[in-house]
Amino acid sequence: MKILNGLLVIAGICGLIGIRVIEDSIFYDPFLAYFHEANKNIEFPQFEWGRLIIGHLFRFVLNLLFSCLIIQCLFNNKQWTVQGALLITIIFAITFPIYLYCISDRFDIGYLFSFYMRRFVIQPLALLLIVPMFYYRKQLIKDRLINQ
Repeated sequence: MKILNGLLVIAGICGLIGIRVIEDSIFYDPFLAYFHEANKNIEFPQFEWGRLIIGHLFRFVLNLLFSCLIIQCLFNNKQWTVQGALLITIIFAITFPIYLYCISDRFDIGYLFSFYMRRFVIQPLALLLIVPMFYYRKQLIKDRLINQ
């Protein structure tokens, strides 16, 4: 069972990497090139709001599915997986409107601020916080059981 869980964790990580590798072909995001240039003087790209929002929501769902697979296979706890999904969704629900505001403001709020808001929207950064948090929680539970 541990081997299967390990393989599924690797599959989840490969899925997240795969999303990143083929992002320019499966998602509508005219800001990929804009931020890839790392030049804030580059011309602001033309885009369609609806396609942009749907593309980011689709990407979020894919990231969420692979992140939940990783959490579930690491900890074998459905409640923690649901909590992880909820935390990731809350972070997205906070950062996505901020990023959309940055776009509507043509990144006048700040190039780097907009860049990092975009990172929270398109990358599963919350997973990097959730996994250590759950490992710590698991260790606390184990220590509490040993000390009883």
